[in-house]
Amino acid sequence: MGRVSGKTALVTGGASGIGLSAATLLAKEGAKVVIGDFNVEGAKEAASQLKKQGFEAEGIFLDASKEESIKEAVDFTVDHFGTINVLYNNVGLTNLKKDLDVVNMDLDEWDRLMNVNLKSVLLGSRFAIPHMIKAGGGSIINTASMAAFAGDAMRSAYGASKAAVVNLTRYIAAQYGKHNIRCNGVAPGLILTPAAKNNMPPAVLDIFAKYNALPYHGEADDIGNTVLFLASDESKFITGQTIQVEGGHYMANPSIADFQNFLASVQK
Repeated sequence: MGRVSGKTALVTGGASGIGLSAATLLAKEGAKVVIGDFNVEGAKEAASQLKKQGFEAEGIFLDASKEESIKEAVDFTVDHFGTINVLYNNVGLTNLKKDLDVVNMDLDEWDRLMNVNLKSVLLGSRFAIPHMIKAGGGSIINTASMAAFAGDAMRSAYGASKAAVVNLTRYIAAQYGKHNIRCNGVAPGLILTPAAKNNMPPAVLDIFAKYNALPYHGEADDIGNTVLFLASDESKFITGQTIQVEGGHYMANPSIADFQNFLASVQK
């Protein structure tokens, strides 16, 4: 307990999934937490549940596609709790029906994903950094994706936007490190959030499992615990990094799973 005691955190997209895990873990480790989400009722309910357990939390509306809404979320955090020490830029969108290959993708969807997935990180950081400087420092954490590090058959805009998040993370770290502000990213692989469980057919989950180095899928707390580490002083000498939390899915020769099956068949 107490790994982030005395800190105030704003978590965007915190009403469910990875954001909810991070907000919950931060609160349980001593942070005052503001949960911002387009699903304002979900944000308020998440905060209410934390309050019932004796933690300090507030839920607010946040539209990550709107500059003014992001500014209002940062201002609310500072006005309500006095400062902001941790910003977790977690909001992200994907659309498998419109974000296709380069030739066939919807260009309006490209613009929408760049605005929400990338510009919201820029704006959240832009509005939080002056307050962090006044507070003597802080930690900014951005949700990237393993889509930033590997090409795929579709989701061209999503992958490009998340690759830009990885590099923007480095730029923020380089520009504000002397102010004792750290900026890091976390790149999830397939994480079994409620949305993933509800929307991914078992056959797709089996494909991912086949190529994971580990014999299981990731859970929201696997990312939440990484965020907690990056928010805490335990990571005080880490900045500009994007930590890949993906079960070893991308780190090996892509044919290794099939080759292991081949070896098993010939050794019988």
